[in-house]
Amino acid sequence: MTQHRIGIDLGGTKIEIAVLTPDGRQTLRHRIPTPHRDYDGTLHAIAGLVRDAEAQLGVTATVGIGIPGVISPATGLVKNANSTTLNGHPFDRDIVRVLGREVRVENDANCFALSEATDGAGTGHRLVFGIILGTGCGGGIVVDGRVHRGPHGVAGEWGHNPLPWPNPDEYPGMPCWCGQNGCLETWVAGPALARDCDGPGARDASHIPARAAAGDRQAQAALDRHLDRLARGLAGMINLLDPDVIVLGGGLSNMPHLYTGLPNLLPRHVFSDSIATPILPARHGDSSGVRGAAWLRPG
Repeated sequence: MTQHRIGIDLGGTKIEIAVLTPDGRQTLRHRIPTPHRDYDGTLHAIAGLVRDAEAQLGVTATVGIGIPGVISPATGLVKNANSTTLNGHPFDRDIVRVLGREVRVENDANCFALSEATDGAGTGHRLVFGIILGTGCGGGIVVDGRVHRGPHGVAGEWGHNPLPWPNPDEYPGMPCWCGQNGCLETWVAGPALARDCDGPGARDASHIPARAAAGDRQAQAALDRHLDRLARGLAGMINLLDPDVIVLGGGLSNMPHLYTGLPNLLPRHVFSDSIATPILPARHGDSSGVRGAAWLRPG
């Protein structure tokens, strides 16, 4: 029997809910602030959103939740969440207890990739690599319509690999919150682009493309360096995965020059006589994460 599907996107500052009909039409979308450093409050806020949505629509739906981390297969506890309140908790078991039903929990970048593979820019492709370029740098892999997690739950975490083929002035790189130095996230995420352009205290990169278009040479040089580093990072993933398509999401994915510039820079680093991997913007934009959570399957 087909059912409505509820997706929840749990972020550090907001919790978003969307309800999809069995054919994928969105019938409700709403967001609330995430309770600050309040784990139990977050659980009950999610439960309230689910119950209110079902009451409003008069349906009972499956529930999937995307979180900014993963459930460790070794401990059953959340790890690697930049929303640190979640770390060390059995989130999947706790939300099942609070809601009183089955809930599917998945990494938010995996949810993004699943959304775009199901009915987004990756539709019809067997292996989809979806990446999020925002305040962080996440990634997810979908094969034949299913999320590929790996035995440790870290498949697709390209942002916590080193920047490939570093120049002398790029080594050893900035410290990353994960404890390493020089991770791709510290080079290609939004705050990294802002810092490279405007100095250590800068974090907002949204204005940099407009400045470059207006003739700001400093802004253009920062965009050029960012594009080159992003191309090196993606080339490394193509050499490993050879995906059918790469889909970009997150705030930086709205920069049009990525889709014209990256294809020209990839061939230098990809181990192939030709490179034709499509690099596409997410079809569902900032709805992709919550939609992917709704599309999660059991198991």
